[in-house]
Amino acid sequence: MPVPEIDDDTTKGGPAPEAGEHLRVFTGKAITVTYDDRLCMAASECNRAGGQLFVKGRKPWCLPDEVPAATVVEIVKRCPAGALWYTRQDGGPEEAPPPRNVAVVTNNGPLYVSGDLRIKGIPADMPGVRCRAALCRCGRSALKPFCDDQHEEPCFDDSGAVGDSGSGLQAEGGPLTIVPQEDGNLTVDGNLTIVAASGREAWKGTTVELCRCGQSKDKPFCDFSHVAAGFKAD
Repeated sequence: MPVPEIDDDTTKGGPAPEAGEHLRVFTGKAITVTYDDRLCMAASECNRAGGQLFVKGRKPWCLPDEVPAATVVEIVKRCPAGALWYTRQDGGPEEAPPPRNVAVVTNNGPLYVSGDLRIKGIPADMPGVRCRAALCRCGRSALKPFCDDQHEEPCFDDSGAVGDSGSGLQAEGGPLTIVPQEDGNLTVDGNLTIVAASGREAWKGTTVELCRCGQSKDKPFCDFSHVAAGFKAD
């Protein structure tokens, strides 16, 4: 998948935390930024942020000391896939879940989920997806339940409309448990608002089964088409 242009020499201003082969660590004096190329959706929220934190083509790509720590926090949290996260060295607060659990159904693309996410089975080296994640809807990702841009070739066709309105909510935050069922749907429990690709807050409820095979006739909801389609999660 497309990824930002980065330099392999990713440390600056001090020793970096241990990083795996998919991680690039950019260490500053007050705050450290980590980038995970497995999760990157090339949404370009980083590169288009302006300023000197992320500069495409520069080596190193990210320089946390070039901007205030508060600016680093604000820009990193724009990443909808959880491919970027930060660690504070200045005593400031680490990232906390947003006050609302929200799932945005994108046009011909993934489900962008934000909130107090409890996604079953995620690796320990993906802390960014505890608050922000891009979940596969087309069924073709090699990184399920996360999106890896496979919906682009061949094109996954779904406008992101949402028909049902749900049962409503008494609250909007709290833990949101997401369980990828074996060769099946995503079972979601917790307060959730689903936003259509048009921007309309379309569905509100506390439990829902969402399609991840790409075959449902009632997207984003599961209609168990994965059974007839022989969907395999792995």
